[in-house]
Amino acid sequence: MAQDTAGPGDDRMNFPFVGIPTFLRSPIETDLSKLDADIAVLGVPTDEGSPFMGGSRLAPRSIREHSMRLYAPNGYWEIESEKRFLGPEMQNKRIVDCGDVDVLPTAVERTFDNITRDVKGILDAGAMPVVIGGDHAITFGVVRAYPEDQPLWVIHFDAHLDYAPFIHDLRFTNAHAFRMITPLPHVQQIIQAGIRSLRTREELVAESRDDGNAVFSMGDFRKTGPEGLAQRVPKDARVFVSIDIDALDISLVPGCVSAEPNGMTYAELRDTLQAIARHAEVVGFDFVEVNPLLDVATGVTSYLGAHTMVEFLGAICDQPRWREKHPE
Repeated sequence: MAQDTAGPGDDRMNFPFVGIPTFLRSPIETDLSKLDADIAVLGVPTDEGSPFMGGSRLAPRSIREHSMRLYAPNGYWEIESEKRFLGPEMQNKRIVDCGDVDVLPTAVERTFDNITRDVKGILDAGAMPVVIGGDHAITFGVVRAYPEDQPLWVIHFDAHLDYAPFIHDLRFTNAHAFRMITPLPHVQQIIQAGIRSLRTREELVAESRDDGNAVFSMGDFRKTGPEGLAQRVPKDARVFVSIDIDALDISLVPGCVSAEPNGMTYAELRDTLQAIARHAEVVGFDFVEVNPLLDVATGVTSYLGAHTMVEFLGAICDQPRWREKHPE
């Protein structure tokens, strides 16, 4: 019988182009009432919040496909640290792919209700949500699902502020997400890092700061450094991280409609994510705004997205606080 995943004693080669494309070849469980996992991957294939150019709805599928290139049944080994990451999670199949949120085109508020419902289902099952967008509007639906009685800090990597005013009742777009998130009762503060677009408006930066958020331009980010940014939240605080692919420099992300120059290098983003994992308790993250329709033939932007997600997961699961909660 054909199988999609390799296990102990399995002599299948399982090349990346073979098998059902789940994230890291993880087992599938779309019935959240039966979910038994430590990490639950959820796709949100919607781009109705992208006013300029659609296509990011295809990113969850594309990122899953490219994650299969990084599959290792015993976790991955990283040469710089000479350490193995995600070993127990991969060996014990503690990463599960929950499929995609049901998207209802033109019924955006009902789609967002579905996002919140599914993320809440993952949290109720005791798993950490890892969400693949889609455009950046989805982050509101994700963060809204977290318990209101548990304080949450949000760290937002982006070239853009995503803090547009509610003109003409526009709310569920990729320009509004963090203005929607700020008043949520459990959100203590948003740290916005990498902001640099020439389309950034002075008054919106002032409004975000006046609302209690911390806004870091690229210059601010480089002065602060990875450790300094991580320490903007309290030690061991519960943190949700939202990563827009356009936080990275335009030269790295051809498959992104909103890419900007003077962005982060991959090493800058990676090192900052690792610093956050060491300093705080990451309780979930999303990765958004990859647009496969614009990508080059190798799918390098989707691959970079998968790579970033896998390395961040490795850093999170390598922490003592994670091991204490997941002793298996």
